[in-house]
Amino acid sequence: MPEKLKLQYPCAWVYKIIGADQNDMQAAVEEIIRDRTCKISVSRQSGNAKYISLNIELTVESESHRQSIYEAMKSN
Repeated sequence: MPEKLKLQYPCAWVYKIIGADQNDMQAAVEEIIRDRTCKISVSRQSGNAKYISLNIELTVESESHRQSIYEAMKSN
């Protein structure tokens, strides 16, 4: 079992998401994050531009907050 992260909250956190349509991905992130401030930036793009990965940087308030955002992004 992996060792649990020992983070001091609130803290900056970066999520990476991968998908085919950047606009759809950004809309999904904005729906999940809602009124929180975040920075969305392109991380990588596949050679044929079929897939793109985005970094989503924001401040998380607690372990449960960090995990709930992760679960929301995973389910979209």
